[in-house]
Amino acid sequence: MNQSLKSFFTHLECTYCGQKFDKTIVNRLCGICGKVLFAKYDLLSAAQFINPEIIKNRAPNMWRYFEVMPVIDQQYVVSLGEGFTPILNCTDLGEEIGIKDLLIKDEGLNPTASFKARGLSAAVSKAKELGITSITMPSAGNAAGAMSSYAARAGIKSYVFMPKDAPFANKEEAIMTGATVELIDGLISDAGVISREKAQQNNWFDVSTLQEPYRVEGKKTMGYEIAEQMNWEIPDVIIYPTGGGTGIVGIWKAFDEMEQMGWIGPERPRMYAVQAEGCAPIVRAFLNNDEFAEPWVNANTYASGIRVPSAIGDYLILEALRKSNGGALSVSDQEMKNMTKVISELEGIFVCPEGAATAVALEKLVSTHQIKSDDQVLLLNTGSGLKYLEYK
Repeated sequence: MNQSLKSFFTHLECTYCGQKFDKTIVNRLCGICGKVLFAKYDLLSAAQFINPEIIKNRAPNMWRYFEVMPVIDQQYVVSLGEGFTPILNCTDLGEEIGIKDLLIKDEGLNPTASFKARGLSAAVSKAKELGITSITMPSAGNAAGAMSSYAARAGIKSYVFMPKDAPFANKEEAIMTGATVELIDGLISDAGVISREKAQQNNWFDVSTLQEPYRVEGKKTMGYEIAEQMNWEIPDVIIYPTGGGTGIVGIWKAFDEMEQMGWIGPERPRMYAVQAEGCAPIVRAFLNNDEFAEPWVNANTYASGIRVPSAIGDYLILEALRKSNGGALSVSDQEMKNMTKVISELEGIFVCPEGAATAVALEKLVSTHQIKSDDQVLLLNTGSGLKYLEYK
């Protein structure tokens, strides 16, 4: 990386009560209200140091946005080349669904074959900088392999608590890259309880979704890339598969930061969250106009990445959906399976079930006239279908 890079990371700030925290101290959630912390930056100064012209000549990975990332000294960056995944024109799929300008950003081409690589690169890098030697997390699948891979590269010990019925590829990936893996009866929420207990007992740092401030910083780079790859314009609509919600939350945060730096204007895409019918707490909360989402009882879907009964960042997800005039909807497992085949045959992209869910959601939104044929629509495929071969 370029030796002249400078960090503009200033502090951590609670997204709910506004309390500020020291960036040099290990923090997870707000010590006042227990809500999500965000990394904050001196964006006005950053805008004097970097701009789109400077960034375009940098290496094609997510650390091209180093100045607005939470690592202060670039020697601590732990990277496998994550980010700058392609945005693909999907004309045939668009014609099938009834959209003239349909795009898919394929996150399955990241290291460890999912968008989780972004968040864990950021979180592990910051853990290394803070002197943390052991990390833990609950995972329904892809996050475990990403965490253990980056931890291995950083020389940090990793511990994973995972439902027994998580995809085989995810379990094997975590084991092969050196994690201590414990399989549990139950869901990711049950695994989360165990992970947090073990973290407290053993002084491990728990990197559960949005329960620490740094994974979302890696995920937000999807928002930066969408703007950059589309020549600093943004699509009319973004549809995102939503479990813990760091994707939507991160992209929304990125748009705000870019506007403050003068890279984009105030326009925003309409953000839509899609969940599985068997686990749709965000959809229910959105339709009920609730600020928070009640935990989903008996969560059930083969799309393990969105089998998340409760999300600590629920209020942030719902805020992004509402402020953008977007929405939330659910799809069935069978619809996801059918659409996986359709996308593969029409576009040659073997999407994960969660990625397929976005196209099913688009079909529904077109049929109910919430999305028009001339809207430019971007779908996020969050991982490779190769991780789910036992479910095809």
